[in-house]
Amino acid sequence: MSPISAAFIGLVGVFILYQVGGSLLTLLIFGFDLKEADITAMRLLTTAGQMLFILLPAIIFTKAIYTNVSAHIRIKPVNLQETVIFSLGLFILTSLLQSYLFLQNAAIIKLAEAYPSINGIKSYIDKIDKIVESSYNTLLTSKSILESLLIILVVAVVPALCEEFFFRGFVQRSFELKLRPFTAALITAFFFGLYHFHPYQIVPLTALGLYFGFAAYMSETIFLPMILHFLNNLIAVLMFFIYGSDDVNLPQAVPAGDLRFSIMVFLSLVVLFTFFMIYVNRIYYKKSN
Repeated sequence: MSPISAAFIGLVGVFILYQVGGSLLTLLIFGFDLKEADITAMRLLTTAGQMLFILLPAIIFTKAIYTNVSAHIRIKPVNLQETVIFSLGLFILTSLLQSYLFLQNAAIIKLAEAYPSINGIKSYIDKIDKIVESSYNTLLTSKSILESLLIILVVAVVPALCEEFFFRGFVQRSFELKLRPFTAALITAFFFGLYHFHPYQIVPLTALGLYFGFAAYMSETIFLPMILHFLNNLIAVLMFFIYGSDDVNLPQAVPAGDLRFSIMVFLSLVVLFTFFMIYVNRIYYKKSN
């Protein structure tokens, strides 16, 4: 089987298993009245779904198609220096993407005000996004330290392990066998963004996925993107614990002064991240020579 065909079959298969199979399993266990379902049981089911419908298929696909799972997935020790450097880059990138989201949402508001058709699309997407946000808010709400630790396990640890094994491990590596590394990482990152069903965050999620893919390719170990994915999700969880949710991802009107300042911040972060990427590429260029 062609590696590209294997990657796309994996993407479609896991999507059906996780979204459709996971939904059916949820209905079988909890029924249609999910509001009355035990939240701890829901969290454990979410974890089980990630392992059964993402991680396990990734292992099976890799073993069946490539035989040597460790070599294909890049199971190698992670370097501490690389972890520190890429974690710094992640901090810059997440700040950049938050700035981008602010500008994106301001642009959506302007377009919705000017064009009724776009406003109709926006209203529909808002409804989807609110449903997604509501489910995440329920999943992340904690009343004790023990519950907080369980949430971190469910939202930060397990997704980092399962999703990176599948996306940056099986899928991206399959694409890399036939495509240029950047193209392989970009295609994988795009599907990574789509899988999360966050309409307003497709671009930021794709950018994050691309960065994870870059880290996997340059370091030649799957554990580095796993660590970065974990850190990204952990920060999001901790921010929720501290500040809660106020629908920051939904488009809102922005004062002109704030908009100008946000553009300056965004451009500054773009420049900073560009210099960071140049620095990282130089480090690996020196190592290779």
